[in-house]
Amino acid sequence: MPHARAKLTPLGRAALVERVLMQGWPVARAAEAMNVSRATAHKWVRRYRDEGPAGLLDRSSRPLRSPHALPARQVERILASRRRTKYGPHRLAWSLGHPRSTVYGVLRRHNLHRLDWMDRPTGRVVRRYERDRPGELVHIDVKKLGRIPDGGGWRIHGRGPQPRALRGRGYDYIHAAVDDHSRLAYVEVHPDERAPTTGAFLARAAAFFASNGVAISEVMTDNHLSYTRSSSFQATLRSLQACHVLTPFRRPQVNGKVERFNRTLLEEWAYVRLYRTNAARLTALRRWIGFYNSERPHTALGGRPPMAAL
Repeated sequence: MPHARAKLTPLGRAALVERVLMQGWPVARAAEAMNVSRATAHKWVRRYRDEGPAGLLDRSSRPLRSPHALPARQVERILASRRRTKYGPHRLAWSLGHPRSTVYGVLRRHNLHRLDWMDRPTGRVVRRYERDRPGELVHIDVKKLGRIPDGGGWRIHGRGPQPRALRGRGYDYIHAAVDDHSRLAYVEVHPDERAPTTGAFLARAAAFFASNGVAISEVMTDNHLSYTRSSSFQATLRSLQACHVLTPFRRPQVNGKVERFNRTLLEEWAYVRLYRTNAARLTALRRWIGFYNSERPHTALGGRPPMAAL
C-alpha cells in the first residue's frame, strides 16, 4: 500500500511510463505533469525497462541487513518467557532488561502479543480457522446442565440446606451441532449422552441442515466413547458419507465453534433469567435457538445471523 502522501500509485506510475516510452514525452515534462521530481520519474522508467509491469508495484522498505537487530538468542529468551509467565511487554521488559517497545515488537512479529490467542497451559498460539462453505465441517458437543426443581433452584432460594424434594433432580444433556462456516446451530436436550442418543441426534441434525440446503461432509467431535465406539453414530456417519474428525486430546480449542456456542447458550439462555421450572427453561431454549439462527447478529459473520451466511 502506498503511504497517505504518495504522489504516484501503481496506476499513476504506469501513466508516467506510458507518456515517456510510448508517447515520447521528455522525462522532465512527464515528471512535471505528474507533480514528481525528475529523479522519481527516471526511477520508475528504469524499473519498467528492467522488470516490466512488475517493477511498478510497491516493494517492502525492510533493509537487506539489520546489523543492530536483536540477536536470535535474545528473541528466543523473550518468547520463552512470554509462554512461561504470560507476562505483558511492560513486565517482560523490566525482567529481561530490554525496552518495552523492543519486547512488544518481538511478541507482535511472532503472534504472541495477544494472550487470548494463546493456549494458557501450553503457551501455544491457537490459530483460528474457518471452512470455506457451509456443511464442510460440523462441530458436535454435549453440555451437561443441572435440572431445575419445581419452584426454582439455588439461584432463587440460595445455597443453604435444600428440602429433600429439591435434591437430586439429575441433569439435562444439551446436544449441539454447529456449522463451522455459517455458525448455524441445531440443539436437542436428552437425559443422557449414550451411544444410541448421539447417533440419533446426528441423523436429526443432518436432516435439519439438509432442510436449509447444507450437506454435511465432515463431523468433528471429542474423543468420548459415545462417538468413537458407537455403532449407531458411526453408521449414521456412513449413511451421510461424512468423515469423522476427532479433536486432539486435551485440546478443546480445536472444537472451538461449538465450545463458544455452549458458552453463548449458557449466558443468553440458561443463566439469563431465573426459571422456576425445568420445563420453562426448555421452552425458552426452543425460542432462543430460533432467534439465534435467524435474527441474532454474529460478530464472526460481520453482524449477520447464521441463516444469512448460508
